[in-house]
Amino acid sequence: MGASAGALRCIKYLLLGFNLLFWLAGSAVIAFGLWFRFGGAIKDLSSEDKSPEYFYVGLYVLVGAGALMMAMGFFGCCGAMRESQCVLGSFFTCLLVIFAAEVTTGVFAFIGKGVAIRHVQTMYEEAYNDYLKDKGKGNGTLITFHSTFQCCGKESSEQVQPTCPKELLKHKNCIDEIETVISVKLQLVGIVGIGIAGLTIFGMIFSMVLCCAIRNSQDVI
Repeated sequence: MGASAGALRCIKYLLLGFNLLFWLAGSAVIAFGLWFRFGGAIKDLSSEDKSPEYFYVGLYVLVGAGALMMAMGFFGCCGAMRESQCVLGSFFTCLLVIFAAEVTTGVFAFIGKGVAIRHVQTMYEEAYNDYLKDKGKGNGTLITFHSTFQCCGKESSEQVQPTCPKELLKHKNCIDEIETVISVKLQLVGIVGIGIAGLTIFGMIFSMVLCCAIRNSQDVI
């Protein structure tokens, strides 16, 4: 019985440590998602009439999962301290939801990368063509694209030179730069999502083991 109580205490402390780590990870995920959405390289595109909402869907899911992770880190600590099977069962269910959300984010980031890239490239093509049709107006979107991706034009920058960043020393094809930047960003989102999903699996295992240990200790008593 003493060994059983010691094992129960050990599992409880492991779950408490995991929940502290989980809470910190949730905070980091929220900060990561908000930085990408409002402070990263593509933040200025959200102010345009046509913003790449498809790209932002994964970030919205990531931030929502991060907020849920913070809440679950707190409730998981409460469940472990009180040794409540009900709270631990609810904690497991919420972890399962977070796991599904993070896997969805990771899969979306890797599989949907091509669609997101084409969407932003199409936005650029439209802004580029609009500027060529009437260079006297409507160049704000093109300036934003050039400033955001630090590029200028497509095969050549001569036709859109007035909208190019002054600090840009050599020509960069915006179609290529959009693909590179969006690809890197979505890969990071996917890695974070899959990494958090892996961390969530450990939480589910710890919560179920502790729940079973609590039930066994009650049966012994």
